[in-house]
Amino acid sequence: MESLPDAIVQYILSHVKNAKDVAVCNCVSKRWKDSLPYIKSLYFPRNSFDNHTGIDHPDSIVFKMISSIFQLEELVVYSPFSSTGLASWLLLSGSSLKHLELRMDNLAEYQTCIKSPSKLDCISAAKNLESLKLWGVLMIKSPRWHAFPKLQNLEIVSARLEDPALCAALQACPNLKNLLLLGCEGTRSVSIALAHLEQCKLDFYGLGDCSLTLTCPKIELLEIQGCSWIRVRETNCLKKLSISNNTGRVYIVDFGKLAALDFLSIRGVQWCCDAISKMLQWASEVKHLYMKVEFTGDFDTLQPFPRIDFVDFFYSHPKLQEFDIHGAMFAALCHRNSLKNLESGFVIPGLEEVVVTVRSPLNAEQKMNTLESLLKYGKSIKSMVIRILQMKSNDSSVDDFFDDICRFQRMNSKIVRIE
Repeated sequence: MESLPDAIVQYILSHVKNAKDVAVCNCVSKRWKDSLPYIKSLYFPRNSFDNHTGIDHPDSIVFKMISSIFQLEELVVYSPFSSTGLASWLLLSGSSLKHLELRMDNLAEYQTCIKSPSKLDCISAAKNLESLKLWGVLMIKSPRWHAFPKLQNLEIVSARLEDPALCAALQACPNLKNLLLLGCEGTRSVSIALAHLEQCKLDFYGLGDCSLTLTCPKIELLEIQGCSWIRVRETNCLKKLSISNNTGRVYIVDFGKLAALDFLSIRGVQWCCDAISKMLQWASEVKHLYMKVEFTGDFDTLQPFPRIDFVDFFYSHPKLQEFDIHGAMFAALCHRNSLKNLESGFVIPGLEEVVVTVRSPLNAEQKMNTLESLLKYGKSIKSMVIRILQMKSNDSSVDDFFDDICRFQRMNSKIVRIE
């Protein structure tokens, strides 16, 4: 290192991010110390000050390190900090920061949150941010954010939110392209209108009764968990869509045309029958389809899945290449009259991969007929996986059904496998 030019030494040390490593390098030599102000990123792990016994407060130590850097572009702080400390750091580096990631840890700090300025309020000093990631956030009042015109990526993980506060935060980020809200609770009615948003992942924790309205004409990827009412009208660019509700029911879905949709995943304990029918109708051009819904029914009563006609289903989805179907949905495709409309010229043209999850030996004969028909009419199928999941019964029907599946696998061993 001593024989290298100063510019090379500065370049090498500029890739040191961990705050402890930066502190150690600072003590090696005067040359190294003079090179460290050129680093671009600074990272404080969770345990950065666990064994700290010095006089200086951790906030002051972070301040001194930031003040020694000419143009800090990325700051990641997982260690505990105060709003006063954060305000002082961003006052120094706010104009140059592009990426900011903070472990807020203020979910239980109600009194601290309502004081001004809060930790969230302090972030407004970093006006040139391109990416903002926050962990453990309490956002019950609107943060005092003026605007982040360059912010393209916003991620909030494990948060307690109020609807007006979330709406105000998003309005301050008009040019977002990527939005992630993961493990968020407290929301009841969420409205998102972002003209440039391309990828959106929403995970609302709670009773699964949240309503969502999304107005984003450039949206390409959308993942939604925990909503019972969903309205997304501008869908011309939407290519990947995933809707799930692990605790509540999906009552209403309202989408525009899904002509560009390649991938659709619908999951949950209970969906309204009309919601499923509409999704399958809108997604007629889909290539990859994942279906795992156990029950239908418009109200509290859980109802079995309505019958699905085998021929009509594949005629309605002519571009389908990958099909992953579970439990009740597969049973709905296997009713006694499902195959009655088969014609000699019928074929499933593009289907290449099939994954079937079987949970019950009921109607075993119809299920075997459906599996055989998938292979017979799916001329392009390269792989079929049959998953046997928690199948229980007190009689011999389970053993007989499993024997039939094994026999089917042996006869088509190049394509079919059992898990």
